[in-house]
Amino acid sequence: MSNDVYIHGFFSASIKLPSDYTAGVVVAFYMSNGDMYEKNHDELDFEFLGNIRGKEWRVQTNVYGNGSTSVGREERYTLWFDPSEEFHRYSILWTEDKIIFYVDDIPIREIKRTGAMIHDFPSKPMSLYSTIWDASAWATNGGKYKVDYRYAPYVAQFSDLVLHGCAVDPIERTHKCDDISPEVGSIPSDISPTQRVKMSNFRKKHLAYSYCYDKSRYKAPPSECVLDPVEADRLKRYDPVTFGGARRRHGRRHRDEKASSV
Repeated sequence: MSNDVYIHGFFSASIKLPSDYTAGVVVAFYMSNGDMYEKNHDELDFEFLGNIRGKEWRVQTNVYGNGSTSVGREERYTLWFDPSEEFHRYSILWTEDKIIFYVDDIPIREIKRTGAMIHDFPSKPMSLYSTIWDASAWATNGGKYKVDYRYAPYVAQFSDLVLHGCAVDPIERTHKCDDISPEVGSIPSDISPTQRVKMSNFRKKHLAYSYCYDKSRYKAPPSECVLDPVEADRLKRYDPVTFGGARRRHGRRHRDEKASSV
């Protein structure tokens, strides 16, 4: 947990995940204020969902605002590399009007503070956390593969931490943002046209799940969703049960368990 709490900023770490058989083992790099706001907390998540040998690694991003845990805004992606072999950088940019997740400086997801999401957009000071925990019930293939402690200990390594944010006084809840300055060249402020092309290509190749298209979970997409017909068609072919409309209670139960655990 970070020593300071922040309202907006850029937060990043190079992470190397546990190797070998890691099914059910979740490594998380995230921001939260659940200790200060138990009933209406905010959260921004990177969650690595464990792996079995020979399979693609998956990472999940999620956003909660003002306690809106009943609307999980999960997206999951495959990775084009093995994150247990070497360090890769994972970053979160959080501003007053947008949130951007990055993998190795490639933006993979952008959430805008639109009118439809204005009450659920994270808006209160948060701390930065890293954790590793047993999520056998849901993490790897919906809970099909569990943690096998014969492969323990599970070690995740973190380096090159960047906490470039607007620090908040935890008692008076006041903040000074003078330390956020544009001269830090490595700190992004938005998505460039070149990066937007990279984000589009990433999502075409690696997006494996998006709550916006999950017809087994929502009869109608949440109001902030902007649907892409091409993306919808690809996900439907990827998983016709979830995105085609048939209800899958078993999978939904696992996701509900996850929502109640954060």
